Amino acid sequence: MPLSLGEPAPWFTASTASKPEFVFDSAAGRYVVMLFLPAEAPAAGAALKVLAAHQRLFDDDRASAFVVAPAPELLGGLRDLRGLRWIPDAARAVHKAFQADAPHWLLLDPALRVVDQAPIDSPEPLLEQLAAAGPPGAHAGVPLHAPVLIAPRIFEPALCERLMALHGASGGKFTGVMRDAGDRTVYVMDDLKKRRDVAVRDPDLIAAIRERFERRLFPFIARAFGFEATRIERYLVSCYDEADGGVFRPHRDNTTQGTAHRAFACSINLNDGFEGGDLRFPEFGSTTYRPPVGGAVVFGCGLLHEALPVTRGRRYAFLPFLYNEAGAEILAAYRARTGETSA
Repeated sequence: MPLSLGEPAPWFTASTASKPEFVFDSAAGRYVVMLFLPAEAPAAGAALKVLAAHQRLFDDDRASAFVVAPAPELLGGLRDLRGLRWIPDAARAVHKAFQADAPHWLLLDPALRVVDQAPIDSPEPLLEQLAAAGPPGAHAGVPLHAPVLIAPRIFEPALCERLMALHGASGGKFTGVMRDAGDRTVYVMDDLKKRRDVAVRDPDLIAAIRERFERRLFPFIARAFGFEATRIERYLVSCYDEADGGVFRPHRDNTTQGTAHRAFACSINLNDGFEGGDLRFPEFGSTTYRPPVGGAVVFGCGLLHEALPVTRGRRYAFLPFLYNEAGAEILAAYRARTGETSA
């Protein structure tokens, strides 16, 4: 059955005309039009002319369009443009994921859920609906709030100061983002993230942090999300610095083989007095989130999120991931398969 109203679109990774691996779920936060072309050149050409006539709608801020071609030659030498990407799909992997047995148009909301669909030769109502739609953050017609937990009073001021001093002693180093490379997950440097990190190694400090999580944060997570966290991945102090252009652009935290065990992300601010640097969840509008000093923002690792650029000063934060025993089994299986050990 083709996708219908309210159903989530499948995520996929595919090559486009200009990028060997485009991660589709990163398009969330804006309206998306999917155009599944027919295999016949005349009918495909007619659909592309309609798309060209409405190109003004697509700017990658408010909306994007993806043209999926069952025969790559239908795309000729077309190049990706701002707001418009071409996906050759000779193996029909994207078609199968979307159950697109027939050519058609599909309109998705900023959470990548179906709003409308139209036959290949009658897209005008769908495109008119997109043109009339409000800003992406207002697509639901009511205020949206990301499903996050803000938990104050997790770290006391003295612990915040101690962790910032630990970072200041070395200044930290830039770290990459995680990408799958074959059957392994590896770190790669990417402009997606500009942040300096320091790992906590002192066993006594690690024990102090874990005690606070177990006594102050884990019970609150269980109450809010019905999730019993038992494991903490990485004891990491990070700094987003204005001088570095500190930022972490939209991403998810559990979409690789080596991160599939992660359940919740946690961000504890260690200081204030900076500007920018707040969290935003594009699938849920433009609202930003900042916990008080020593407080945590906790959210599911599957949510698309970003740390906005720090525009003045430095933001220090403690940034672990949380999981449970089921997640530990997933991580152990990955390590057994790859021969990797814990960091």
